[in-house]
Amino acid sequence: MILYCVMRTRLHASGAHHSLKRALQRLRRIQHHRITLNASEPLTGLSSIDQEQTGILAALTIKKPTLSTQSTLL
Repeated sequence: MILYCVMRTRLHASGAHHSLKRALQRLRRIQHHRITLNASEPLTGLSSIDQEQTGILAALTIKKPTLSTQSTLL
């Protein structure tokens, strides 16, 4: 419950035009992937983060997730 209050407060303070529900729906789509095929080294990837998601993360003062190497398949 406290997390929701903090998120709602940060969204409102930043002037973001997202409801808490909408922000959570959009952020839920960000995924980290890790796959291993046969005996190969695992590949990791991060789903694309669009401009809306970037804005929500900025409003919440959360650092945008990144990977040092990105698979071109994702």
